[in-house]
This record gives sequence, structure tokens and C-alpha cells, in this order.
Amino acid sequence: MSATRLPAFYVTHGGGPWPWMEGRSAEAHAGLARGLREVPGLAGARPRAVLMVSAHWEAPEFSLMTSPRPRMLYDYNNFPENTYRVSYPAPGAPAELVDEAQALLEGAGVAVRRDPARGYDHGTFVPMHVAWPEADLPILQLSLRQGLDPAEHLAVGRALAPLRDRGVLVIGSGSSYHNLRAMGPEGRVPSATFDAWLGRTLLDDPPAQRAAALAAWSAAPAARESHPREEHLLPLMVAVGAAENEPATRFHHQDDFFGSGTVSSFMLGPTAAALS
Repeated sequence: MSATRLPAFYVTHGGGPWPWMEGRSAEAHAGLARGLREVPGLAGARPRAVLMVSAHWEAPEFSLMTSPRPRMLYDYNNFPENTYRVSYPAPGAPAELVDEAQALLEGAGVAVRRDPARGYDHGTFVPMHVAWPEADLPILQLSLRQGLDPAEHLAVGRALAPLRDRGVLVIGSGSSYHNLRAMGPEGRVPSATFDAWLGRTLLDDPPAQRAAALAAWSAAPAARESHPREEHLLPLMVAVGAAENEPATRFHHQDDFFGSGTVSSFMLGPTAAALS
């Protein structure tokens, strides 16, 4: 293992364009903001680039964003007018990194497409804005694959793991609890129950057992109550696959998200070993 290997992250990215909002939304996201601001320091070194897997991009095949100057995708509704004018002008990934990622995926038997039109959705630009407000790190965004097979996404993470030795920080961006119809008191028990299972699985289980448990995540306690649809959990699979045999730590945790929800964010890799 390279001494410069970067960790992999799974971050909860919060609700809509919250960094540009005030009032209750800002208060609800204060803990998450603190956690995201820790990410550059936890990474241990400045990345060459970020490979981002957002819950908000699904495609028929795994797809790589190739625009050198990605546009903004305001993929949310009924938010204040100013949130449709925010900008995160980070450059897209250099062509050689796109080529590297595609070669690794195809070498593992994963079909992959290039998408020159795709822009940054809020699953990418929200956590990146909080962690790196300077917007000076190149970003290569990778889609989820429709069908949302957890084993496929674990395998994609395994295929991309060598990028971590080449200065690329892998970030899966979603939410450890994502049931928009139960964000109030009714979500308190299921979110806490599922988060406890997720924490035990990532922090305590041996790597082989961890991967098997995540592949069968829907059998976990309160799984479907916490994720009626699993797109916000699937970025975790890519992050875990990219650091499959390495320890994890939880660097952000709160049980009062919007008053009652439990959410967490995790880091996997050599830095996590030093912190655990």
C-alpha cells in the first residue's frame, strides 16, 4: 500500500442547497457543516482530484462526466430564488484522469460511458462547496447505474481503488437516512435503528463480512423505513469497495437532524486506522 494512499469517504450531503439558506435549514445542518469542513484535513494530503459519486445521478450504464467546465444542475424544487444562482466553478477532471478511470472500469469488466453534457448536481456541489469553498479541485463525477444493485456498486469501487494511490480522493455523496416522508418525529426510531446497524457493520465487522452485509443491506433493521429507495445509500457501496480491506471511522454523527433524525458520515482507509 502506498504511503500516499488517500482515504475514501461516504458523506451525508443534507437537504437541497442548504449552505445558501438561513433559518431552520441552516440550524439543522450545523453539525453536518462541521463534519464536511473536516474532510480536507482528514484526507491527510491535498488530492490531485476528487472522484465523486452522487446519489443524484443515475444512468443506464456507469457514466463519467467529461466536461472540462461542468455546468450547474439545480436539481431541486421550491427553494429560495438565490439558490438557483449559486455557482461552484470547480474544473472538470483532466482527460487523463477520465481515461484512467475508464480503463480501470473496463479492465474489471464494467461497461462505462462518457457524458460530455452532465453538470454538477447538488449531491456534488453542496458537500464540495462546504469542504473546499475555493472550488479549485478538479472533479470527476461518476453516475450510479440504474437498477441500483449494491454488489455492482461495490465492484465498481474495487475497480477504482487504484486511483487512491494516484492522488484521487473517492467520495460517495448521499445520506445515511433518506425518507423524505418521515423526516419528523416518525423518523426518529427507524433512522436511529438503521444508523446503529450501519455503524456496527462499517466499524466492527471484518471486511469480508462487511461487504456481504452491505450487499444485503435491505435485510437490515429498519432498512426500507430508512431508505424506501436506495439511491442515497449506493454511493456508500462505491466508497467501501474502494477501501474494502481497510478500517472505517465515523467522523460525523448527529441524532437531531431536523429535530429527530439520525445521520452519519464515514471515512475508510489508512487515516481512519490512526483515528480509531
